[in-house]
Amino acid sequence: MSNMDELIEVLSLEPIEMNLFRGKSPKDAKQRIFGGQVVAQALTAAYKTVEDRVCHSLQSYFIRPGDPALPVLYQVERSRDGKSFATRRVIAIQKGEQIFNMACSFQSPEDGFDHQSTMPEFPAPEVVEDDRARLRALFADTPDLAARWSHEEPIELRSVTPANLRTPSPLPAHHAVWFRASRDLGDDMALNQCLLAYASDYSLLGTAMRPHGVSWMSGVQTASLDHILWFHRPTNFSRWHLYVQDSPSASGARGFNLGSIYRQDGVLVASAAQEGLIRRR
Repeated sequence: MSNMDELIEVLSLEPIEMNLFRGKSPKDAKQRIFGGQVVAQALTAAYKTVEDRVCHSLQSYFIRPGDPALPVLYQVERSRDGKSFATRRVIAIQKGEQIFNMACSFQSPEDGFDHQSTMPEFPAPEVVEDDRARLRALFADTPDLAARWSHEEPIELRSVTPANLRTPSPLPAHHAVWFRASRDLGDDMALNQCLLAYASDYSLLGTAMRPHGVSWMSGVQTASLDHILWFHRPTNFSRWHLYVQDSPSASGARGFNLGSIYRQDGVLVASAAQEGLIRRR
């Protein structure tokens, strides 16, 4: 089974009872569940309780670290079903305790006013080095670390202005990453939104560390505290998207980050906001 097949299986969820679903983690998951996975699974659970509507926003909080060795129960509360909008609340549970919760809103498709910001100019993804190849070369003298990036990932990442993880130096509090799903999975809107939600947690928190010349290898404790997404327009996430990120503020051991996600043709498809823990150990 490919890593993409495994990710699709992880996001599928098992129905247990009405409004109750069970999720699992990949076999090679690390010490805690990846935050993007919980966001994507919670959105999947919510989608299973709505019909003919599309998610336009989600707001979520990470409460406790998730244990990848255990299943996660997703309990969906059907807060409201109106004529145009439906609202859901999703609670993720392990060992009888909440590890995460999300509020999300769905809308019936309709036409309206339309404008967007212009996508900034950056080198095209075809001329930007793949992150896995760059990191394998950076850690070539440390086989155990290089092995982290030796296998295919379900999400391709190409950082336009990467920080050096081994010897980070202060950099501007903004950067950009090209990313996409590694395989075309069609135009199913719910699936593409869930994959985009999954990938949106990969690099956002690191933006707040750039001005301080630190990385996760510098003895810095990091964790996502919340994660918000707004879906503006439909997209097929198997095509290249530019994730433009900046960090307006860091204080109180927290870093605040914003992101805009554009298709390669310049269409703004989503926006993100996240606050995360960045604490010197």
